[in-house]
Amino acid sequence: MKPKFQDKYRVESLRLPNRDYAANGWYFVTICTRDRTCFFGDVVAEKIQLSDIGQIAQQYWAEIPSHFEHTDIDTYIIMPNHVHGIVVIDRPPNVETRNFASLQSEETNKFGPLKPGSLQAVIHAYKASVTRWCRKNSQEHFSWQPRFYEHIIPADDSIDRIREYIANNPFKWEDDKDNPENLWM
Repeated sequence: MKPKFQDKYRVESLRLPNRDYAANGWYFVTICTRDRTCFFGDVVAEKIQLSDIGQIAQQYWAEIPSHFEHTDIDTYIIMPNHVHGIVVIDRPPNVETRNFASLQSEETNKFGPLKPGSLQAVIHAYKASVTRWCRKNSQEHFSWQPRFYEHIIPADDSIDRIREYIANNPFKWEDDKDNPENLWM
């Protein structure tokens, strides 16, 4: 049996243990609402119709680059109960000196505070901002699933497949495993 922390079982991280998620890279991210509740809207005639919360989720997602230096947003979609998006972290190369100690600080905080500019920090801030808006606007019932899923996009042609997957998500909603109507599929 796994040990408990604060009377809860510890759940292992989904992140790669030796990956620096503040490093340059393209990340395909999926963030879900708690219990897959459709807070963001509905798909009607294969088009997403966003609710007020969905519109805020979309607005705040698009604003991520203005809050995080060296971070950009590629293709994304807000679905009824989840967000799919590609987050790009692209920092300039570090300046190092020859034959001297590094000028760059080694930030390794596996279990500590979020590393500034990391994928986790970006997603945490996004989720917190949407949640804060919901609380201020009498949407107290809104909540996120505690974690998020990410896939590091390799430097090959998979980016086009992922973009296509994101763009086609509303067309596949009827058969999507995240669609609450398909709970017993």
